[in-house]
Amino acid sequence: MRKAMVLLVGLMAGVAFASPGAQDEHGGTGQEKEGEDVAGYILHHVSDSPEYEIEIPLSHDHKAIHLPQILIPFRDGACTPQQTDHGTVIPGLGAGCLDLSITKHTVMMWLAAVLLIGSLLLFSNRDKTKLVPRGTGANLFEMLVLFVRDELAIKNIGKEEGPRYTPYLLTAFFFILFMNLLGLFPWMATATGNIAVTCGLALCTFVLTQVAGIRAAGLGGYLAHLTGGVAPWLWPIMVPVEILGLFTKPFALTIRLFANMLAGHIVIFFLLGLIFMLGHPAVALVSVPFALGIYLLELFVAFVQAYVFTMLSALFIGMGVAMGHHGHGEHEHADHKETGHSHDHGKAHMLGS
Repeated sequence: MRKAMVLLVGLMAGVAFASPGAQDEHGGTGQEKEGEDVAGYILHHVSDSPEYEIEIPLSHDHKAIHLPQILIPFRDGACTPQQTDHGTVIPGLGAGCLDLSITKHTVMMWLAAVLLIGSLLLFSNRDKTKLVPRGTGANLFEMLVLFVRDELAIKNIGKEEGPRYTPYLLTAFFFILFMNLLGLFPWMATATGNIAVTCGLALCTFVLTQVAGIRAAGLGGYLAHLTGGVAPWLWPIMVPVEILGLFTKPFALTIRLFANMLAGHIVIFFLLGLIFMLGHPAVALVSVPFALGIYLLELFVAFVQAYVFTMLSALFIGMGVAMGHHGHGEHEHADHKETGHSHDHGKAHMLGS
């Protein structure tokens, strides 16, 4: 391990020496230019792109794979590229152009979906005569599945309704986990560092939460819940507040996952970029070990963020299911408490508030 770290530090130092930017030919202006180049490289690496770049180590040659561009115009000339100060820009949906182009993060989502389906087919126990799966991978997979079902779904939604929503929670957990982990490999990207991806995932939870609430309380009970149980003359104030509260939950899911995954990668690239920004190879002795530490922390964060998103989704779905129990009065509340279901929903409501 120590030899590997020394070799990695030496490699980074050699790259810094070999880089033309490390030579202070232009004084302070050269360092400012290096800073701008590093910042541009970081933003280019973490942002989405219509092409897939394969960087060759210790070389300035990059192989780019141009991904298919799919534009659907709603009127003639709506998808004509426009020249702006930031380069060529494709008009958006507001201008009548639907952009369904395949991007780098789209490829990562497809790859995560393939890994999800492959893991399910490879590690699932399809031999019903053997209750205990064989192999390390199968046991680890079953442990994660049981954790999501028992500790997240049933504890936050309840014993009756929890198993109904477990397939969605399992899909969300493993899909996010694979997307997070893919970003830690060379030539890969983190799709969860794209706010459009996290927004799409949060919208799935939002729709399922509303469906769970309507299914548990009925459409009338769901709409009555928006009044907050206050006097009718207070409804003009309470209803907008309750509707706004519905959208804060997916907003929190979106920003939490996006910011955590994006920040970790930016920190790693910034620590490595200090070597080029400061223009001295000795900086690698500090920045590379720090970047390696953040990289290992990112491995832990990948699991934590998948867990947090799934846990909050189960919590919000449990709050939707609890709508049906709130309208049954104190007598039924006491009956459910004896069975333990009310305790789970009460916990979900308390934690989510």
